Amino acid sequence: MTSPQLFGTRTAVASPGSPATGRAARRKRHAGPARTRPLAARYLGYVGYFVGAGLISGAVVHHPLDPDRYTRIAAYGALVFLAATVLNEFVLTRERPGLPRLLLVMGASLLLSFGIGMLSGGLQHFDDFPARGAVLVPAGLVVSFVAYVIKDADTPARRVFGLVGLAVLVTAALAFLGLREVAASMENAPAGGHSHGGAEEPAEDGHDPAATPASPAAPAPGASPTAKPAPSAAPHTDGHAH
Repeated sequence: MTSPQLFGTRTAVASPGSPATGRAARRKRHAGPARTRPLAARYLGYVGYFVGAGLISGAVVHHPLDPDRYTRIAAYGALVFLAATVLNEFVLTRERPGLPRLLLVMGASLLLSFGIGMLSGGLQHFDDFPARGAVLVPAGLVVSFVAYVIKDADTPARRVFGLVGLAVLVTAALAFLGLREVAASMENAPAGGHSHGGAEEPAEDGHDPAATPASPAAPAPGASPTAKPAPSAAPHTDGHAH
């Protein structure tokens, strides 16, 4: 009886044809296809996320000032964000998901873009629109988290109601209460920030620019050069008001 049989131990049989396992081996297997992806495509996919979210953030905050204009800007931002999603999730990836997964990722990406836009836009322009920012910041936090969980293939959808989801909800509620108090305290403060093209302010002196005295009219082309202009109303000394 051999020693391994005597002690009841098992000897590991190494199969030369079996692939290596572990994190290092997985990184090596994924490194090859990643290097073959075009640099320009990866750059466009990366930048598209930020440009799309930036357009949406500005449109969401400034929408009441010019609804038609900022609705178009939000639509452009959503299209840019969706194009970046298609490029990153379906073109530059090795595995092509089916139609149900495609529709789910596209919808979640659209929701994620607006959530990020609400969060970043509300924070950036809080001084300009305090009451609106107090709503956009917590709402954007919740919307972006839910959309990210739905979009992420490695995260079950039920994690929305897990511990992290509860922490996000509590944070959003506290942010809403705190920002609402800050916005209320800023209502009586002097207006600041940059101008957003609002209504024109009335003149401080109360005079209409059209009521200013007109300059003396130039002589007509056919008038004689020796013709004297009509005398202006000279002050009268007879004591009568005219």
